[in-house]
Amino acid sequence: MSINKSKNRVLIIAEAGVNHNGDINLAKKLIDVAADAGVDYVKFQTFKAEKLVSKSAKKAEYQERNIGDGDDFQFTMLKKLELDENTHRLLIDYCNSKGVKFLSTAFDLDSIDLLSDLGVDLFKVPSGEITNYQYLKKIGSTGKPIIVSTGMSDLNEIKDAVALLKESGTNESNITVLHCNTEYPTPMRDVNLLAMNTIANELSVPVGYSDHTLGIEVPIAAVALGAICIEKHFTLDRSMPGPDHKASLEPVELKAMVSAIRNIEMALGDGTKQASASESKNKDVARKSIHLLRDLPSGHILVESDLIMKRPGNGISPMELPSIIGLKLKRSLHEDSMLNWDDLEKL
Repeated sequence: MSINKSKNRVLIIAEAGVNHNGDINLAKKLIDVAADAGVDYVKFQTFKAEKLVSKSAKKAEYQERNIGDGDDFQFTMLKKLELDENTHRLLIDYCNSKGVKFLSTAFDLDSIDLLSDLGVDLFKVPSGEITNYQYLKKIGSTGKPIIVSTGMSDLNEIKDAVALLKESGTNESNITVLHCNTEYPTPMRDVNLLAMNTIANELSVPVGYSDHTLGIEVPIAAVALGAICIEKHFTLDRSMPGPDHKASLEPVELKAMVSAIRNIEMALGDGTKQASASESKNKDVARKSIHLLRDLPSGHILVESDLIMKRPGNGISPMELPSIIGLKLKRSLHEDSMLNWDDLEKL
């Protein structure tokens, strides 16, 4: 089963992540927002702080900047953001009641087991785990569809990760690779969106984009370039305390992004160049036909200077001009008359 289940439909993942701030009521409100926006999945993060970071692991610059609590270490921050098994079950049930699918990213081996036991229908490999041999081997052995984020990676690292997933039991058709930049927010100069197509060409896998820029234009552009999956962080309010709120969309923006992506899906079409049903009726209005530039008598032999191309376009096409020259009028016609084939005869 590939994630692009229906042709031309982009899978949209609204990344709640840890923007629930450890509060299940906030998590439910995030699910409400995601469901209202019309996304396919709302995604959280599953981890045990003890299994994820050492107590000496420092925060990223953006985490320190966004939290500003004077604590330099990841452990304290992450411990407050854990979701236990019961909370996972409650959130899955709540997602089901709202008509949106639950998804979570596992950050340690036990969390992969938990999500597998909970029956998630696909797995998401975060950018930080793309060089984690044990992690990739375990997630690859699940046999479920896998989405791989590639922030901080080069092409060889991505190839190695995909090869390991396949070697561990995942069918190649079940792997989707997301181009990503792991800076929050990502500067526009560092997005390098064309790298998404490089991944597609080099690995022959479906591709998408996990976005950390401010705004919605880059994920929309990614869809126009062929992304089949978009992931984007969202929050209830960017001013809330926490590591990821400031680089997240607010509810109105999330809804606007989903709407724009669905419009782009329709706009991409099937690639066949032909007149659409909506524009065909305008052919006669916008195109031209061959008309007479002056009054001409019956029996006149037409030359190009007798003719002018004017709207409407329901007469003889101007592209037939070479065939018209040298024909004889069967009857007299006035200036501005539209020519018809039954007005003409050969010499």
